[in-house]
Amino acid sequence: QLQASGGGLVQAGGSLRLSCVASGPTFRRDTMGWFRQTPGKEREFVVSISWSGGSTAYADFAKGRFTMSRDDAKATVYLQMNSLKPEDTAIYVCAAGGGYLPTTKIYDYNYWGQGTQVTVSS
Repeated sequence: QLQASGGGLVQAGGSLRLSCVASGPTFRRDTMGWFRQTPGKEREFVVSISWSGGSTAYADFAKGRFTMSRDDAKATVYLQMNSLKPEDTAIYVCAAGGGYLPTTKIYDYNYWGQGTQVTVSS
């Protein structure tokens, strides 16, 4: 199971830190990712991190503003989001996959959390 938290309402230019706690024996071997969802749009890739934490892949809109990290001791991944824009408003969902490398593909992920709402006001 994946439990995301940390969303909220923030003004443009502000920051939020999302967390996703995983339960299960394979967390240390899982690629983890964050996606976001807005009404009427397909789920959009944000960032992914390898099982070792040594490799990451970011969507273009996230580069330079968002940072993903993982703490295996806490079975938790984080998404630090800075310089937030109104267009970042979405439900942010964490996901776990069975691969070793970061991946942008939805079908590479086997488990999905329930998401946390991020709203950025202008």
